[in-house]
Amino acid sequence: MKQIHSSKKLSREFYTRPVLKVAKELLGKILVKKERGKVLAGKIVEVEAYDGKFDEASHSYKGKTKRNEVMFREGGYFYVYFTYGVHHCCNVVTGKEGHGAAVLIRAVEPLTGIETMAMRRFGIRKINEKQFYNLCNGPGKICEAFAFDRTHSGLDLTGNKVFIIDAPLLKKSEIGISKRIGISKSVELPWRFFIKASKFLSR
Repeated sequence: MKQIHSSKKLSREFYTRPVLKVAKELLGKILVKKERGKVLAGKIVEVEAYDGKFDEASHSYKGKTKRNEVMFREGGYFYVYFTYGVHHCCNVVTGKEGHGAAVLIRAVEPLTGIETMAMRRFGIRKINEKQFYNLCNGPGKICEAFAFDRTHSGLDLTGNKVFIIDAPLLKKSEIGISKRIGISKSVELPWRFFIKASKFLSR
């Protein structure tokens, strides 16, 4: 995919800013994973922000633990956790070192490596339109399609294995805002951001 090879990787400076700013600006950017000569990529269309300073839904709310220590690094690291004993979720750490904030990637629009993703999700290479929209429209689905797991937690997103490629900023009118999904604490925070026109949103 020409766009991946010719575009610019997001810098450390992009990630070390406040979580809400990073979350909104991640929309439209391209998540990339390189593995064994393959490239998997998808456009980020839905995210949620989490900030442990005052957000009870954040893993970092009660302080640093062995599980969440990646969240307390400076922005630009990949944080992957296992949830409900069922699936993994991938996040982008933001802010200054010690802060404890991250952006959950909730949905992406698949761009490259679609047959590989389809095999991992459905056990087939050729998928129909409904399956295509359903490929990465949820945090657990993204990790299954891209084969992200705890071994990827702590990866530097300015490196060459997993990274995010820049893309033009979206207009304010293109971005939807709502409360976050599937949480029971700090539910009032309007910290879910998504591309309104996307057919790949989680719900």
